[in-house]
Amino acid sequence: MKLIAGLGNPGREYENTPHNIGFDVVDALASRLSADWRNSSRFHALTTKAEVNGETVWLVKPLTYMNLSGNAIAPLLHYYQGTPDDLITVEDDCDLPFGKLRVRGGGSSGGHHGLDSVIAQLGTDRFARVRVGMGRTGEGSLIGHVLGRYDAERLAQVGTVVKAAADAVLCWTENGLNETMNRFNSWTLETPAAAPAAV
Repeated sequence: MKLIAGLGNPGREYENTPHNIGFDVVDALASRLSADWRNSSRFHALTTKAEVNGETVWLVKPLTYMNLSGNAIAPLLHYYQGTPDDLITVEDDCDLPFGKLRVRGGGSSGGHHGLDSVIAQLGTDRFARVRVGMGRTGEGSLIGHVLGRYDAERLAQVGTVVKAAADAVLCWTENGLNETMNRFNSWTLETPAAAPAAV
């Protein structure tokens, strides 16, 4: 069993914003894997199940809002008898250039409140994550940036970024952390070095 959690905020007002890139990636995976979302009120999340190379994979979108993401993810992981080794999260990272991917097997939250919540609820930071670069703008606050809509240029590019991040997640499910880091930590919009993962 693997659990793939995209971090974001529910509601239309948060669609097409940098802070919801995690939701966008798991939506892309659900579409690719022909999986339909269901509302799990017990766990305060949208969930769906798929099979990847014979292994059960759960996709999760917490409905707790970003800062309480762990309140949905930790109970789900426990319910499906998984461990932190079975979890990967996908979230935005404004300290990375737009489009850059960084796959890691653990470490601090880097100030990301969604990751803070997951770490607190799991009691460990030793779980995989795909951090998706959203960059920073030179104007306005960071909160305004991550919760603001993409400009036209980035809106045209974000689909390519989402696809690459989804490929990275599938690579993790099939080939493990080290190969995923080797293939995708060098990926950028300008030099797409990683081949798509097979399904």
